Amino acid sequence: MANKKTKSELPCITLPSLIHRIGGENCKYAKTIAVQHQCELKRIRRSRNWQITGNSADLTNLFTTLQAEQSQGFDYLINKLNTGLLALNDKPESKTEQLASLIAQQPDITLNELMAATNCTMAEARVARFNSQDFE
Repeated sequence: MANKKTKSELPCITLPSLIHRIGGENCKYAKTIAVQHQCELKRIRRSRNWQITGNSADLTNLFTTLQAEQSQGFDYLINKLNTGLLALNDKPESKTEQLASLIAQQPDITLNELMAATNCTMAEARVARFNSQDFE
C-alpha cells in the first residue's frame, strides 16, 4: 500500500454549480456511477461547487461511461471531465513513464485501457506490460 496515492495527490476536477447545470437526479446518478469507477464526486464544503477526484485511469473510464449514457443532462459534466483529463495528460512525462505508472497502479489494466489513457500504440503498450513483468 506504500505506492497507493493519498487523497491529496489524486487529480481533482472542479465542477462549479453542478446541480444547477445538470439537475439533482442526474447528480445523484452521476455520483453512483463515479463510485462504481472508484472516483469520488462530492460537494466542496457547503458551497454549490462540486469536485471529482480519482486517478486518471478511473476518471477516463468514468468519462467513457458517461459518454455512453448519451443523456443531454450529462453534457456539462462530460465537457468538464474532458477538459480536466486533457489538462492531466499534458504532463511532461513520456509515454513510457505514463505507461509504467499506470501499470504499477493497476497491474490488471488491459491493453485497450492503456492505449486510451496514454494515446499509445498497441506495440508500446505491450512493451510496457512486458517490461513491468521483468521487475516483479
